[in-house]
Amino acid sequence: MNLSELECRSAFAEARVARLATADAEGAPHLVPITFAVEGDRVYFAVDGKPKSPARLRRLRNIEQNPQVSLLVDEYDEDWERLWWVRADGRARILTEGLEAPRGLLRGRYPQYADVAMDGPVVEIAVGRWSGWRYSGA
Repeated sequence: MNLSELECRSAFAEARVARLATADAEGAPHLVPITFAVEGDRVYFAVDGKPKSPARLRRLRNIEQNPQVSLLVDEYDEDWERLWWVRADGRARILTEGLEAPRGLLRGRYPQYADVAMDGPVVEIAVGRWSGWRYSGA
């Protein structure tokens, strides 16, 4: 059964991890898990101080070349009555100012950020389309 936009946004906001899909200028895909925060039709994630390699992340390079992104959250269970997924398609931009509000949203959502530096870039995704599905029986 397809989910309404409101159901999609709500389920997405409650998820703990999302998969971020980006593509470079030639269309080569890249997929990584991210932590995130939602505010209305905006999704934020930060490049935090956890060790990453290389220093200039491919997801950021891809966003600079091609700002169209997709995010996916889902739930799989052996009990198929619990299956669902939500996708958020939008346009990403790397923020250079006004970083404290989205960092605050992320700190409020993930207590681990109390011990992890958040001195890297923040990415804002303006979601243009929410879509989702949940199992509704055979």
